[in-house]
Amino acid sequence: MTLYQLWHKEIPIVEADNTDILIIGAGIAGITAALELLDSGKRILILDRDEATNFGGLAKEAFGGMALCGTPLQRINGIKDDPELMLRDWLSFADFSADDKWPRYWAEAYAYRNKTDVYQWLRQQGVQFFPAVNWVERGEFMPGNSVPRYHIVWGTGWELVRVLEQKLRHHPKAGNLKMAFRHRVDGFDSSNDRICGVTGQNEATGQPFQYQADITIVATGGINGNLEKVRQNWPPTWGEVPTTILNGSHRYSDGLLHDAAQALGASVTHLDWQWNYAAGIQHPQPRMPAHGLSLIPPKSALWMDATGRRIGPHPLVTGFDTHGLCQRICELPHGYTWQVMNRKIARKEMSISGSEHNAAFRDKKPVTFMKEILLGNDRLYDYLTSQCPDVVTAHSLEELGEKMNSLTPEVTVDTAGMICDVRHYDKVIDRGEAFHNDDQLRRIEHARRWKGDKVRTLKYQKIDDLNAYPLVAIREFIISRKSMGGIHTDNHCRVLDAAGNALSGLYAIGEAAGFGGGGANGKRSLEGTFLSLCVLTGRVAARSIRGEQNP
Repeated sequence: MTLYQLWHKEIPIVEADNTDILIIGAGIAGITAALELLDSGKRILILDRDEATNFGGLAKEAFGGMALCGTPLQRINGIKDDPELMLRDWLSFADFSADDKWPRYWAEAYAYRNKTDVYQWLRQQGVQFFPAVNWVERGEFMPGNSVPRYHIVWGTGWELVRVLEQKLRHHPKAGNLKMAFRHRVDGFDSSNDRICGVTGQNEATGQPFQYQADITIVATGGINGNLEKVRQNWPPTWGEVPTTILNGSHRYSDGLLHDAAQALGASVTHLDWQWNYAAGIQHPQPRMPAHGLSLIPPKSALWMDATGRRIGPHPLVTGFDTHGLCQRICELPHGYTWQVMNRKIARKEMSISGSEHNAAFRDKKPVTFMKEILLGNDRLYDYLTSQCPDVVTAHSLEELGEKMNSLTPEVTVDTAGMICDVRHYDKVIDRGEAFHNDDQLRRIEHARRWKGDKVRTLKYQKIDDLNAYPLVAIREFIISRKSMGGIHTDNHCRVLDAAGNALSGLYAIGEAAGFGGGGANGKRSLEGTFLSLCVLTGRVAARSIRGEQNP
């Protein structure tokens, strides 16, 4: 048996059984909780709806970034940071109301505990972080991350799952752990005002199941894999729901257990607090309906509306306020946009979020990775231009406009207007740095002051540059990703009812709990707060179940 097969070997269980602790969901939150709870000597059963080979959930597909403060890597990079500054930045983006008692509690807990309870704990498990710290979500009209905090797991989320799964498999008390896949949990059992287990169906055999447990933990993710629920809970400040939304979440993050918890009397809050992305493209090899890829857009590309005109007067530039980008795009008439660039910009600045398309980083090949950063990523460029249906290339602006129109005949691209906007931008660059009165150029200059962005951002690159041809246009849609609201929980991760009382025997962690308290991030995220909050809430729930007073 290979090591891969060992990691993904399902432990057989019968269809009617009992256990001490039942964890629904084998994502990073469930894995963390199980790893901590094994130390207690309790019997643990993990039920997951997906295949065993997808153990790890959405974390396995993630790039692996975490917002952390006060770490040795920040000090090495000359970054001065502390919990007070992080919390100030967090609250600026979150915009909590006076009623958000538990979401704010979890924001404060994260700011003060992320170094010890997430960073140091992961390092103890054997997780390594890439030495460079990135600066994302800097804020546009309100303060965001005041300093770089985005720490990336060396090996992406794929490696994070692999390391923690190894710890599970080789734990001294691993014999107390059972796992069953293709098991869909539909509802909860209760007795004497206490949650005492679950019911559902084995989707591999079609047989129903029922499991009894002293403690049940919901770790099933959010609602954003269910585009119907995404539409039903669309943020009211974002205007009309776009006709096309792509799915960049986990296909089983469908909110089924949110509904089941509500049926028991649980409070579910802030489902309109969603973390979606502005630059989604159709996956060339889709594995689910509306499957999308989330681009990390180039800062040097021009962001155009559906008619090909530059969005403004305040231009769209990535890296400052993702929530704001989505809101402004949804306010436009057609719900999708274009980015216009050239091959040089695309090779140097563009990437796709996640482990799937960052093979050099995922497989920990530093030489290949640095070549792609410094010299450009031909592999990714070739993949997008040859396989993605939302990408067109051309050898003149006129030809580019024609191809854009052929891709979207229902909305006419104003080719003459697009050419005018591109040439105006290029002329500003030609005047010289002292005369750059375009806000996109100012933001590029600001981004390049940080070394992590400087190596990935070109210095004032024109669009219509024959030496950088061919030209490239990418049609981009809103892509659903993460739920920042969820099942309302307290400081012990116990599920609460509408009156604020804990439902006995029921816990929720990770994205299912809005990453803590039913909405720890608030309306905006500092980015990189998702995997790490899964770790924190998983550990806190385990400590509480073990009986620790201050988990």
